[in-house]
Order: sequence, then C-alpha cells, then structure tokens
Amino acid sequence: MATPNCLAKEGKYLTFGLGREDYGLEILKVREIIGMMNITAVPQVPTYVKGVINLRGKVIPVIDLRLKFAMPSIETTPETCIIVVNLHEVLIGVVIDKVKEVLDIKQDKIEPPPNFGADVHTDYILGIGKINESVKILLNIEKVLGEDVAIVSQVEGK
Repeated sequence: MATPNCLAKEGKYLTFGLGREDYGLEILKVREIIGMMNITAVPQVPTYVKGVINLRGKVIPVIDLRLKFAMPSIETTPETCIIVVNLHEVLIGVVIDKVKEVLDIKQDKIEPPPNFGADVHTDYILGIGKINESVKILLNIEKVLGEDVAIVSQVEGK
C-alpha cells in the first residue's frame, strides 16, 4: 500500500513520453490533445514558453515541457503534440514528445517520490506509478505550471 505522504491517488492518468522517460498526469486535468499547430511567438517570455495558439477562437499559451524541465530541445515529429490542460479555469498547452495511453493506476501501484536530498525539488511529482516493469512519473501539473498559471490569470484578469 502507498505511504501516507504520497500525493498521487489512484485513478486514470494520461501517460506521455518526454525523452526516454514516461510521465503521467491526472486525466481530469486534461481538456484535449491536439496535433502540433502554428505557435505565435510572444516577446519577453521565458524560453520554455513557445508562444500562443488560437484554439477555436481562444488564445492559449503553450509551454514546451522539455525546456521547462531543462531538457534539450528537439525537432518536432509527427508524434509531437500539445496537451491542453485546464487548471483553475485557465487553459494552457503543453508540448510533449508522444502521447502513450490512458492508464488506470491503482493505489498499491503508486509510491511517493524518492528523496534526492535538500537540493533537489520533487514537489512537482505526485508519485511514481509502477506499471509492469516500467515506471511513470506522475506529475502534479499544477505545481509544474503554477507560476505560469498565475501569470496567465493576471493577464486574463481572473
């Protein structure tokens, strides 16, 4: 059984690849998955902010999760896509390498994030899902995008 300090709860997670690692986020946070589209660059934003897209008349900021996680940038492939997440009524697009699948992960298959010491922040990890012989890093997408949501909310006046 998972330990009490594990924030991840059992349920459905959308899993995706980023580099050689597999991640998951709570399916309830996912609004939709769209293919790559033209992203309009915005000046004076952090390097991990790719820009904005127009999705059915709504302007949505897009963040490159590779750059947010300090991974090297790569060329887009046919599998590269944008996951649109809904965080407190704010829509944000997240560029990922490849969508994998939706998994129903039971509580006994989730472990708390490992402790890497005081210098390594793992507060953006809800837990580690153990699926067969692999692991999925279950992200707290609100923590990953927290400051970005705050900025977008201020701009939108929410």
